[in-house]
Amino acid sequence: MTAKTKLQGLATAAGFALALFVGGATTASAEDVTLHMAVPDWPPTRIMKKYFDEQYKPPSGNKVILDVDFIPWPDFYTRVNASLTSGEKKYNMSVADSQWLGAFVEGGYFRKVNDYIEADPALAKTMADIHPSFYNAYSTYPYTSKNIYGFPQFPDVLVTYGRKDILCDAGEQAAFLAKFNSKLPCTGEEIDAMDWTAFENVGKFFQRKKGEMLAGKPLDDDFYGIAFQAGKGYDFSSMQINGFIWQEGGDIWDETKIPDGKAEGVVNSPQAIKGLAHYLSLIQYMPPVAKTGTMDIFKSDELFREGKVAMNIDWIGLGEASLDPKTSKVSDKLVFGLPPGTKGADGKLVRWNNLGGQPFVFTTWNSDLQNKEGMEFVKWWLSPAIQNQFAAGGGQSAVKSVYSDPKYVTYRPWNRAWAAALDWQKDVWHVPQFFELLTQQQDQFDLAITGKQDAKTTLDNVAKFQQDLLSTAGLIK
Repeated sequence: MTAKTKLQGLATAAGFALALFVGGATTASAEDVTLHMAVPDWPPTRIMKKYFDEQYKPPSGNKVILDVDFIPWPDFYTRVNASLTSGEKKYNMSVADSQWLGAFVEGGYFRKVNDYIEADPALAKTMADIHPSFYNAYSTYPYTSKNIYGFPQFPDVLVTYGRKDILCDAGEQAAFLAKFNSKLPCTGEEIDAMDWTAFENVGKFFQRKKGEMLAGKPLDDDFYGIAFQAGKGYDFSSMQINGFIWQEGGDIWDETKIPDGKAEGVVNSPQAIKGLAHYLSLIQYMPPVAKTGTMDIFKSDELFREGKVAMNIDWIGLGEASLDPKTSKVSDKLVFGLPPGTKGADGKLVRWNNLGGQPFVFTTWNSDLQNKEGMEFVKWWLSPAIQNQFAAGGGQSAVKSVYSDPKYVTYRPWNRAWAAALDWQKDVWHVPQFFELLTQQQDQFDLAITGKQDAKTTLDNVAKFQQDLLSTAGLIK
């Protein structure tokens, strides 16, 4: 055989192997594909990895490895940011907070995925079934545009965690009624109906010192009625404060109004100041750590699981630890409901809150094969069977056909509050300047939380900083 004939034969064989691969054959063409993924280290991502390892079978027949880098939440943004901007191209996928989209899309790190969705009717149908709040927050940049970058990994909302052994105690019920002329909320439905006045009354009522009686027993330690996030780190106060501002009719800077939306006069409007002042007024009824600026989502969760708080507002994503007797002293004493709302002029509760959770995103340097296998994994993850299993195992689903199924509320005790909360979710900004906005705002909120300045001074400072920064960036004209 001549050299030319040999080369022609090799080319024919290679073409045949490629044809087998494209046509779906899985024998001679199977490959090893590794997907390196950065994720925050908490139950929703641990569950995802477990399901992948135990159940996922790639349709291609390739051997696909999901190599997950579990990063502690307080370090998550800084480590992912350092990796992406260093040029090391370590990750093929990441779980990303929604507010990262602008910075990392504009930086050239996150891949637009419209082409994959448009080429796959099943995936397009799933995306159309995602609740609009999460679709816009997790997938679109610019916000609410038709440019798609992400898929829901774990959608999250705030819920109220309650100690039903204390809240439903007959003696505490009678004493609360006598003091406030209203019923102490005990059931999930009663917690759903709470406004912030009722929540404040719980805070006042359950401030007890070591040795005092609680539900007929002497306390081994000080006890408190309420807790919510009030931490300087990352976004741990903004995520709670935004809800107070929105519920009072105020707003944060609105990126959908670029370039006509202002920061000054909006961020520090009378309604926004009232919302922040209301938030600050409740801290006195919380454990003293709240006044130090270190009451992040993990600290309030820890205090609740240790049995030191009657009611805690926190993310569903932390809920599994409260149900586990190995990590919770109150695992068999729990009730869940919606977060409190603000009564509107019509007497109905206004329930706006900042959504939580994260999307999957793809990086721009992946091979076509890595993207293909990553998309197959995303489709599998968003399939009804896995979404139901995830919800039953401690996760949540933003897919309407999944969460609207009557069986959904039976999976976990907080799921009864899930669908009812979805229409009340908004999100923080997604622009490239988000981290500068967030860091300055968190610093200012911390000064207010620790008693160093009032609500008006705080929001005046935030508004001026945002107006200057966003004007310089051309986002405010």
